[in-house]
Amino acid sequence: MSLPGDVGVAPATHTAPPSKGRRVRSRRLFGVLVAALTVPVLVVVGVSAASAPATPWRMTVRIDIQYSRYAPSALVVPLGVPVRFVIRNLDPIDHEWIVGDTAVHAGHRTGTELHHGARPTEVSIAAGATVETVVMFPATGRQSYVCHLPGHEAYGMVGTLDIR
Repeated sequence: MSLPGDVGVAPATHTAPPSKGRRVRSRRLFGVLVAALTVPVLVVVGVSAASAPATPWRMTVRIDIQYSRYAPSALVVPLGVPVRFVIRNLDPIDHEWIVGDTAVHAGHRTGTELHHGARPTEVSIAAGATVETVVMFPATGRQSYVCHLPGHEAYGMVGTLDIR
């Protein structure tokens, strides 16, 4: 039965499976979408890596000073590699961290420098402060780090550093 205004609606028919041409277009579209989403991510990652500042050291060593002692009191560091030392003074008094061989320490035992900071292997650390220094050791061997403030070395403020 037909109603006025009906134009003749065809009955629903079964849809045929997609042709090979439709599948190829779908795969191409998927590939284009994946590429479109991947390229910006790669660009962002590449830009981030390129704009990040280069680190001037290759490893970090943390040393805590507490009760007029270094912790750790023995370290091994690599030869020819920049090492960042982060030294925290947890004591209520000042300390220093001087690295060197026996001649360096003999000079500091009789020296008159009240404050260190011009050389990376000689730093003063105020009470409650943290200092950082970067050192690259050019030769293998054993050196010591010592606090040469009056009485500190005698009290045991000494550590060893093996460079390998």
